Amino acid sequence: MSDDGRTLQEIFESLDEPGRDALLAFAEFLRARGAGVLSPGVPTAPLEPAPQPGPAVEPMPIPRPENEAVVAAVKRLRQTYPMLDRSKMLNEVYALMNLHMLQRRPADEVIDELEGVFAQYYRAWAASADEPR
Repeated sequence: MSDDGRTLQEIFESLDEPGRDALLAFAEFLRARGAGVLSPGVPTAPLEPAPQPGPAVEPMPIPRPENEAVVAAVKRLRQTYPMLDRSKMLNEVYALMNLHMLQRRPADEVIDELEGVFAQYYRAWAASADEPR
């Protein structure tokens, strides 16, 4: 393992669970932003292909648990809206996550906004599925 890898592992192990979730979320963001390449010559897992519009699929609602964490809410919303292309929402979702993690905005407020973002993207996706090609 490289020195950077060891340093990253030490940092990860020193964090509490919310800190680990934040670090993993940020790492996933960086990997996705790099469109499949973390650094030149070092391939990463490819992004999932974008779902193609077709007949509108209904969301699969999952009840929002009490005291839900922001990262858990993102995972729940991804399961609720599996038809959405994550890469199109990436900047908005991670901007909201950062408001909570870095600027200490209350989780409930951020989750409300995340639910709105996913619903907005679903409406746009469903409308594009209904358009004639």
